[in-house]
Amino acid sequence: MNYIFLLLAVLAVLAVFVTPSALVWLLGRRAGFPHWTLLAFLLVGWLTVFAGWALSQRAQPFLFPDTSPCYGASTAPVSQYFPPDSFCRHADGELRTVNGPDAKFAFWAAATTTVALAGAAVVWRRRRV
Repeated sequence: MNYIFLLLAVLAVLAVFVTPSALVWLLGRRAGFPHWTLLAFLLVGWLTVFAGWALSQRAQPFLFPDTSPCYGASTAPVSQYFPPDSFCRHADGELRTVNGPDAKFAFWAAATTTVALAGAAVVWRRRRV
């Protein structure tokens, strides 16, 4: 039974992380982008994905319900995936975010860097050709 779970976990890691990363790497190498650009793009891209996931799931009390920002609220928390954010509905009916401006800044900085690196790589490639 444990081997089946381990096999499923390995297959999930391959499908979710390794395959997209390898595809970006191979396509980038085929296009002639430098290694450092591809590596930086992959690192910042995954940072963007994980930061967005963390921001959108922060109010969800599935792991530690007592420490959830929405603990004690009568309604279920609300998640928004783009731009990533989590909200708690309070007694007055208002949705209030649980993520501060610093967390949102971290996501937008990572997302902007990802897009900027992709744009810089394309510009670099066009100048080279």
